Amino acid sequence: MPIRLNETAVVNPTYVPAESESNPVSSESASKPSLRVLTPAEIAHNAAAAGPDVDAQGIPTKRGALAADPPLAPTEEFLAELKRDSDSLESATPQEVLKWAVDRFAPKFTMATAFGPEGMTIIHMLATIAPETPIFNLETGYQFQETLDLREKVKERYGMEVQYKYPDTTVEEFETLHGGPLYKTDPNRCCFERKLRVLHRAASGWHAWASAIRRDQSEDRAKAPIVGWDKKFQLVKISPLANWTKKDVWSLISKESIPYNPLHDQGYPSIGCQACTRPVQIGEDERAGRWSGFQKTECGLHTSD
Repeated sequence: MPIRLNETAVVNPTYVPAESESNPVSSESASKPSLRVLTPAEIAHNAAAAGPDVDAQGIPTKRGALAADPPLAPTEEFLAELKRDSDSLESATPQEVLKWAVDRFAPKFTMATAFGPEGMTIIHMLATIAPETPIFNLETGYQFQETLDLREKVKERYGMEVQYKYPDTTVEEFETLHGGPLYKTDPNRCCFERKLRVLHRAASGWHAWASAIRRDQSEDRAKAPIVGWDKKFQLVKISPLANWTKKDVWSLISKESIPYNPLHDQGYPSIGCQACTRPVQIGEDERAGRWSGFQKTECGLHTSD
């Protein structure tokens, strides 16, 4: 069973707990939550009171590779090196990109996966290239059961165990704090609290991470380099499938019998949280089923702002 780690809750708007003060919450205290989500004004107040160590959203300013041991900083020389590496890998296969990434950054190389077809394809490749690569999933509490079931299929097929990374609160606690499901009224903030904030914590201390994005998926992803510096999470981001198409991905899945989410056979080309995902209609973009009804197509993990 996965172990859930919780950080100390901020219950005093003038106090920000240090990372070293994080402690698992006991089952007794978890049953009687005293947590509450801070308002934007309180977050800004905390940031001002804490000084330069956190930003206005309470995210550490030194994160990702900057918090690693040893740290990895985006100097002009290093960014130029990444640009040269990315350009040289434009014609490489995804397997060659992954091999390069492992050789260059392991053991401080990791992967985040939502168990989509692209992610499952990369996991399949890593099982041969570097099966010891740490892989994690952002378990928001809102994922489809079919998505969660893939974690066990990965373990059975490849002997690789994907680690869950959890938000600070359960779904029940989170919705109680907000007076109901936040995804209905403010999906951007819901994604921030249950995905982005979690990934900031999960990415801390690594030098590089692999993503499964393709350039042809959306405008936000169209200019993604093979290798580049991720300003938001402050580490190297590697996209082995950037040049691949949907057809390329599914051809490999079919050829190698790679496990995939059965919801893809039911009209769900892109799958996120259950409440914010619907099947797409004929002629719609493959991400049209995400956050339907809102001017939103990304959770924020793969955007620069």
